This record gives sequence, C-alpha cells and structure tokens, in this order.
Amino acid sequence: MPKESVWSYPADIGRPERTDLTWYDVVASDGTIGHVDRQAEHFGMPHLVVDTGVWVFGRSVLIPAGVVDGVDPAARTVTVACTRAEVKAAPRFRTDSETMDRGYLTAVGDYYHRLPPRESTAD
Repeated sequence: MPKESVWSYPADIGRPERTDLTWYDVVASDGTIGHVDRQAEHFGMPHLVVDTGVWVFGRSVLIPAGVVDGVDPAARTVTVACTRAEVKAAPRFRTDSETMDRGYLTAVGDYYHRLPPRESTAD
C-alpha cells in the first residue's frame, strides 16, 4: 500500500459518503476484531478506534482508513485488509489523546504501510 494511501478510505469499498461507522463490527481476514467505537480525522489522517472487547483484554486499537477493505452498510460490518495478529501487533493504543498525537499516528501509519499486500475482499 502506498504510504500516502494508508490514511485515505479506498474509493471502491462501498462506503457511502460520510457514513457513520460507529458500532459497525470490524472483521479481519481471519475473524472478528471488535466494533468501531469512534471515528476521527486529526491532521488529515482519518482512522477508526476499534473496541476489541475481550479479544485483546478490553484494549482498543487504532486502524487507519486505508486499511479498510470494505464496508457493508446492510450488515453493519467493516472489513480490514489484515489479520487479527497484525492488528494486535500494531503500536499500542493507550489513551484518546493519541488520536491527536502526530508522532503516534505516524508510527501507526508506518506499521500498516509495511504490512504485506493483501488481495482485496471488497465486491
């Protein structure tokens, strides 16, 4: 994935413009991650904060918009182009203030940018 696109929703993911993804289930290539707790877009870096529930001991994770591979408004699901292990290994999200920390967001973007490319699952 080109570095600049890690922070942009792909055009072909089925996301109607400005759809609120809060409470949508988030699904990786190998299973459910959790649900979207909130969306943010600081410094032109749109991302989702995902509540993982008990999967990662109640921890939340931050997923850049460019990692989103598909949105199904009818099923209320967001598909991401990575595995659960890759999400879990991303830079740890600890506090809401990190969504406004350019250094943290850059580290997250760099991490997801380095992941191996995946085949798109979007229709």
